[in-house]
Amino acid sequence: MAFAITLSILLITGAVVGVIAQRRAQRTRSPSDLDAEAEANHALVRLTGGLVPPNARAWSTANAETGRALTRAAECQREARTRLSEARTAADYAEVTRLAREGLDHLRVARAGLGTDSPPAPTPAFAATSR
Repeated sequence: MAFAITLSILLITGAVVGVIAQRRAQRTRSPSDLDAEAEANHALVRLTGGLVPPNARAWSTANAETGRALTRAAECQREARTRLSEARTAADYAEVTRLAREGLDHLRVARAGLGTDSPPAPTPAFAATSR
């Protein structure tokens, strides 16, 4: 009798442990829609801020390659802004982030062509103020 009770307890415990292990294995942590939206907004803000010329005269005298890079960065910014307004899922927000990062890459090329290699200064995603 004691053997049957011990065996039953071991089987039930093993089944519970197996179910828990299976659920943990299936659970893949993907960013929530809110996290994805915040990341997309942050990338778009960085791109938009980088398109503001620190020296408009230097930007107006840019060569053709630099001009194309600036134009492409602005196109990425416009497209990302449009898609952000329509985004509803984490995948939509990931596409906005990808477009904004592509625009930042074009912006780096343009800044290198202008001799201002420094990329736009990163801005914190959430500015915390404490007093």
